[in-house]
Amino acid sequence: MNSTLARVVFETGAKLRNPTLFDQYDYLKSTEWLSRQKLEEIQLENASKFLTFAGKYSPFYKECFNKVGFKPSGLSDVAELRALPEINKATLIRENSAIHATSLAEKLSLAETSGTSGEALAFYRNERWDSMNRAALMRSYDWYGVKPWDQNGYLWGYNIGRSQARKIRILDAIQNRFRLFRYSEVEIKDFCRKLSNANFLSGYSSMVYEVAKRINELNLGPLPLKLVKGTSEMILDAYHTESVEAFGRKITSEYGAAESGLIAFECPEGGIHINIENIILEENSDGDLLVTNLVSHSFPIIRYRLGDMVTLAEGECTCGRKHPLIQSIVGRKGANVIGLEGTYPALTFYYVFKNLALESNILLNYKAVQDFKGKVDIFIEGEGNYQFEKDIDHQLKKYFRDDVFFRIIYLEQLPIEMKKRQYFESNI
Repeated sequence: MNSTLARVVFETGAKLRNPTLFDQYDYLKSTEWLSRQKLEEIQLENASKFLTFAGKYSPFYKECFNKVGFKPSGLSDVAELRALPEINKATLIRENSAIHATSLAEKLSLAETSGTSGEALAFYRNERWDSMNRAALMRSYDWYGVKPWDQNGYLWGYNIGRSQARKIRILDAIQNRFRLFRYSEVEIKDFCRKLSNANFLSGYSSMVYEVAKRINELNLGPLPLKLVKGTSEMILDAYHTESVEAFGRKITSEYGAAESGLIAFECPEGGIHINIENIILEENSDGDLLVTNLVSHSFPIIRYRLGDMVTLAEGECTCGRKHPLIQSIVGRKGANVIGLEGTYPALTFYYVFKNLALESNILLNYKAVQDFKGKVDIFIEGEGNYQFEKDIDHQLKKYFRDDVFFRIIYLEQLPIEMKKRQYFESNI
């Protein structure tokens, strides 16, 4: 589909599904270069309006606000949200009906997600919420000279039957995108051929890595894309090396969730910018990230614990935008590693392999699996290397001491997963 036709199709679809999309986009473009002080003023004003609405029309939050004596109309600082309880996915499922707003003159669409936790959640998303999320993405794409109607590749874990694949191909064609359905060499080559005419690629970061690696192995690149976007998973350091060789650029981080919307997006200078106009982020005492979405009127998301370990950054990005930044996204807390005597958070492996990258310039693609107490298998992609093992052992002992026995197993290639990859799995 040529660019002009693709834009017409996109704008026609937007008028039907997201009538306020371009108004929201224009609004976000007008705030893009404001000072931090002005952005914080906008955030506070939007928070006061949203929380006032939630306290009036959401039965759950009306009761919650009354219980703690919270007065949203008099909000003078977003830090006052700390008076409200944290919620998690179980809360959204258990109190689903009571959280939904009882009166909202907006078109609603059903959203469903299970996410990495496996807990099924369904809720109604109001049009302004959906449009703001899409507008924030459009603004972020602008940083890379990309438009959502540009031809693009899509990697989203589908491994489905032929009939369903045909339906998805039709929907993809309307959106000027194409995707990989199976991981055969024939389909990989066809996908790469299409990528040569595309502007950007997006999907699970592990799958972007796998495609980049295959492009490099088959000498099909480089395929110079304007944007390579990874989402829904941690982006390992090893992924960037393959991506740069295949596409001429590293994988850009998009951070968000179905229930929270787009939280932040990485700019070309490497700053992961928070959408402060419609998002409030907090770190609780346990290091958990809490998110409040200021446009989620139909299903208010307030102080929602995503289950991710995220570090907020000080200072500003060198790109000149004054939005607050995320320093690092470590990922889901996940299950614990069970030692002979103690227990350890699964995210410890993130620090082990991050240290290897920073201190020893060792970039590895890995997966850890525990089947027995005190024993963990670490599968590493590539050939065995004695020096690597010495460094890995040194890092593991820093965190686990002698409480866990690790067996390192090298594989020519980790199993390709047409779904979100879990970097630690416990079968205990």
